Amino acid sequence: MIDIKHLIEEPELYRASQRARGADESLIERAVSAHSARSASITRFESLRAEQKSFGRRVAQAEGDEKQALLAEVKDLSEQVKEAEASAKAAEAELAEMQRAVPNLIHDGVPPGGEEDSVVLRHEGAPRDFEAEGVSVRDHLDLAEALDAVDMERGAKVSGARFYFLKGVGARLELAMMQMGLDQALEHGFTPMITPTLVRPETMQGTGFDVEHDDEIYRLERDDLYLVGTSEVSLAGYHADEILELSQAPLRYAGWSTCYRREAGSHGKDTRGILRVHQFNKLEMFVYCSQEESKAEHERMLAWEETMLRKMELPYRVVDIAAGDLGMSAARKFDCEAWVPSQGTYRELTSTSDCTTFQARRLNIRERTVKDDGSKGPTRPAAMLNGTLATTRWLVAILENHQQADGSVRVPEALRPYLGGLEVLTPVR
Repeated sequence: MIDIKHLIEEPELYRASQRARGADESLIERAVSAHSARSASITRFESLRAEQKSFGRRVAQAEGDEKQALLAEVKDLSEQVKEAEASAKAAEAELAEMQRAVPNLIHDGVPPGGEEDSVVLRHEGAPRDFEAEGVSVRDHLDLAEALDAVDMERGAKVSGARFYFLKGVGARLELAMMQMGLDQALEHGFTPMITPTLVRPETMQGTGFDVEHDDEIYRLERDDLYLVGTSEVSLAGYHADEILELSQAPLRYAGWSTCYRREAGSHGKDTRGILRVHQFNKLEMFVYCSQEESKAEHERMLAWEETMLRKMELPYRVVDIAAGDLGMSAARKFDCEAWVPSQGTYRELTSTSDCTTFQARRLNIRERTVKDDGSKGPTRPAAMLNGTLATTRWLVAILENHQQADGSVRVPEALRPYLGGLEVLTPVR
């Protein structure tokens, strides 16, 4: 939710943000109008209520015919007060709805436009020249099936399309990767969390997801609960309606969870293997910090993601996501995309978003400020950020980039201690 006072003071900033997103600029005018209507309706209600109280005192002092006449006026005024109160409540609800409809204000420097307008900031590492090495590139599913690491056929038998079993070295590889990410998170002050994967509607909405119209979200209608697509949702709701002490240091959580996405808009896309599936595991960084610290924390989160990718010895690029592809909550987002040899392109492995105070306003999460003399100051919305440290999709890039001519897969050196020293994954078929 945006800061309506800031929008009223700086409407052009929000118009420009909407233009960059390719979104409806008139939404800003409607929000301004809703704020004006709310103010006018509250003023009218309070004025009538004050008049009603004044009449009450006059009635108490009057007698006879004068009192009867005043009582008739009071009755009429009472109806006006009720009508004005209802109007004020309706205007309040209209303004709240408009606030929820306006996306977050983007940061300066975010590329305008849609997905195709995102900007590659830099490339890190060079893709292998498999042809020069005499290696015939195989895709991750060929490699995984030869390693007996993935079973897509039985996954579909048990649960349907885009489900799978990780088995043997496949399961070990994912657990090793997740544990390595968790160890790195611990080094930087993150608290490990295993989070709920079912949340209430208000928690899902609080993070900026549209539960009424988002076809990616699984809903359990009987229980009115939603399956999360990321532990960001659960961790965002963790401190709802609380006041946090963030002046000394951010609160950092590393959420380990299974995630669910319907992939409703991806029919026919990436149906082979485990690149785009309905269920996967993920280790998610989630941070609460002061408003002044959010941009610097965002850079740190990106650096931690890149550290993980370097440990996996993967060539990747960093992308500044265009405004129209940010989603509702993010003010800025950086993706890291790893090279996938079988596709000859880069695919997203990590994403980190600075959501500023947008989610905190929806979830009523505040930080306690500190005055210059060290005493407690007023509260204000906290800043909230999220970012990926590891997820099932990484197996695609690991297997393909480290494949060898004989069908085996070299284990990245940093990952070997988590696999009992295993250096090479050897085909079993």
